[in-house]
Amino acid sequence: MNKISMTLQADHLILEALKEDISSEDVSTNAVMPEAVDGEVELICKQDGVIAGLDVFKRVFELLDADTEVTFSCKDGDEVKKGQLMGKVRGDIRVLLSGERVALNYLQRMSGIATYTHTVAGYLKGSKIKLLDTRKTTPNMRIFEKYAVRTGGGYNHRYNLSDGVLLKDNHIGAAGSVTKAIQMAKAYAPFVRKIEIEVETLDMVKEAVAAGADIIMLDNMTPEQMKEAVAYIDGRAETECSGNVTMENIQRMTDVGVDYISSGALTHSAPILDISLKNLHRI
Repeated sequence: MNKISMTLQADHLILEALKEDISSEDVSTNAVMPEAVDGEVELICKQDGVIAGLDVFKRVFELLDADTEVTFSCKDGDEVKKGQLMGKVRGDIRVLLSGERVALNYLQRMSGIATYTHTVAGYLKGSKIKLLDTRKTTPNMRIFEKYAVRTGGGYNHRYNLSDGVLLKDNHIGAAGSVTKAIQMAKAYAPFVRKIEIEVETLDMVKEAVAAGADIIMLDNMTPEQMKEAVAYIDGRAETECSGNVTMENIQRMTDVGVDYISSGALTHSAPILDISLKNLHRI
């Protein structure tokens, strides 16, 4: 996805989030701020982590009022500390108050994913394994969450169902067998697309290799089973392991010999990073 289409999609989603939060008016803000008054508020990190989503945070306020000024003292990918002043937002106080929650929701969520990914990726340091995300993302948040994974040191698997061929257990069931699923995918998909298939047993691994799969995903196998499968594949296909991969258990998979480890937990289980807008004052 190029930068222009990504920006347009992000703007659309941010506007929808703002509409969700302000269906007609911000009653609380309009009650105490009947007229425009300039103000400034500080962006403060309340726990250690990796920051991601500063441009999205800024864009929320810009879409409410293009004259809002947002300045940062850090950038995406930086490790931030508890109590750190990360930036300031200056403009119409009504905009600062009305945009606060949506802007922070994006920044907290994205920074939480970047922080979790950074921690998990740290367990793979020194290896050639790449840590991948999955499509287990929050609806309408995928573009933001996958960016956060990259910011935290991970890599993106396919973005959506149009992005690549991944034959899972139900595809195999629908086709009738591993071999039939691969053959049908090769006949349908353009030759430039790789064919990835998910397998659960060594017999399925052997069938996938014989059928010419490009990538073989070892799903929910034990480390011992994965080692045996990788040895059998012997470079005839790229290898990926998946299935309930978390911060707590990823280390046991680092020496099985796979090329990639994918983890849905990067996006579906990462806690937010606590960040606040504080010390609002008139200027």
